[in-house]
Amino acid sequence: MLPAKTTPKAEETALKILDSALELFRKEGFDSATMRDIAKNAGVATGAAYYYYSSKEAIVMAFYQHANLEMQPKIKAALEHTVGLEARLRALIRVKLDYFAPNRGVLRALLRNGADPGHPLSPFSRETKDIRDADIAWFRSILVDCGIRIPRDLEPHLAGALWFFQMGAIFFWLIDESPKQIRTARLVELAAKAVTSLIKISTLPFMRPVRKAAVELIEIVAGVETQ
Repeated sequence: MLPAKTTPKAEETALKILDSALELFRKEGFDSATMRDIAKNAGVATGAAYYYYSSKEAIVMAFYQHANLEMQPKIKAALEHTVGLEARLRALIRVKLDYFAPNRGVLRALLRNGADPGHPLSPFSRETKDIRDADIAWFRSILVDCGIRIPRDLEPHLAGALWFFQMGAIFFWLIDESPKQIRTARLVELAAKAVTSLIKISTLPFMRPVRKAAVELIEIVAGVETQ
């Protein structure tokens, strides 16, 4: 996090350090890069790097926060004229994949940390809760007037479940070695269709026991997340 009072020069230096760190994370991995390496690559003193960022983890958190802020208008624009849950779900995930594409290598370098919910850089951690909540709010918004009547017992849990679906798609994208990650594009297309169909089917009266089981599963996962 930057100091409370910043100048354009300070913001420029902080951004230079951030860009330097992302470059090294892509090339060398998160664990191998040091703050000294990051400072040297940015052309600043090691002390200056620590002045703006207390650690490598602080740099990554700044990257997450910056990405979250920058994506808000992009998501809004993508969803503005998109009708139907399936199309909205695809559009929302596509914004994330397009935005992070230049830094796909950085996210790959952070995979091990991301899988551990106790690590502060994990998307499931307490430290990233504000970012996660902002993201889940978008999934809640695409359910409004989506053309499907969402069952009352499923409604409080569905946005969070769709967020988990998105995280699975992003994980697949990170490990997808197909040209231009074309397998991911196909997976998101088919999975969005399947998820939308399942939600439609869930509204049928005979699906109530299945919905109950699904809600219990979601609550178990949510309980693990909040421990």
